[in-house]
Amino acid sequence: MAKTKELCKDTRNKIVDLHKAGKTESAIGKQLGVKKSTVGAIIRKWKTYKTTVKNVIWSDETKMELFGKNSTCRVWRRKNAKLHPKNTIPTVKYGGGNIMLWGCFSAKGPRRLIRVNERMNGAMYHEILSENLLSSARTLKMKCGWVFQHDNDPKHTARATKEWFHKKHFKVLEWTSQSPDLKPIENLWRELKVHVTQQQPKNTTAVEEICMEEWAKIPATVCENLVKTYRKHLTSVIANKGYITKY
Repeated sequence: MAKTKELCKDTRNKIVDLHKAGKTESAIGKQLGVKKSTVGAIIRKWKTYKTTVKNVIWSDETKMELFGKNSTCRVWRRKNAKLHPKNTIPTVKYGGGNIMLWGCFSAKGPRRLIRVNERMNGAMYHEILSENLLSSARTLKMKCGWVFQHDNDPKHTARATKEWFHKKHFKVLEWTSQSPDLKPIENLWRELKVHVTQQQPKNTTAVEEICMEEWAKIPATVCENLVKTYRKHLTSVIANKGYITKY
């Protein structure tokens, strides 16, 4: 019989797959030659992780530009024709305007998308959380003990924000400094920016309207899949010792 520490990644994955297929711990142990207690320990660990990531509210801010770097366009052209007017895109001073958005989601779907009308600081961030976080958790039907995620941006770690979380007894997911940006919400921002670019808004008001409409259309299945594959991202980063991965 193999000990827990000797089990390779493939064996642990097989145990989880067989458990998903409905096999009992005893049957899995006999099939793979692993102690029943070891099989049970691995399955419990997997269930704990699965429950934890599904019980997280992921959040972030992003800038949506009317023109500029968010609207990259690639074209096929003939040799020495890169400066031809039809192969270039007009530029606008300062990007032609932009809006700042704060959003959050969980494995159950997207929730709040808020336009930030002024330069966001700690006080404004604290106000956004006070007005939207608890209602978002209720709407998403988060289980008791749900966890909130945000990165280490200075406005996120401001004293007023920390005191608010402490007073409300809300758990915050630990986020290490200088860590790879693996927040699953980044995938939603990218898709949102693609939709904005495709619809070619004429002003920032149109940008906001498109963002709100497209955000509301995001299927819960997309959010669930982003959270489900999060472990793969973490495993890939660990295997590559923190360096760049395909994610």
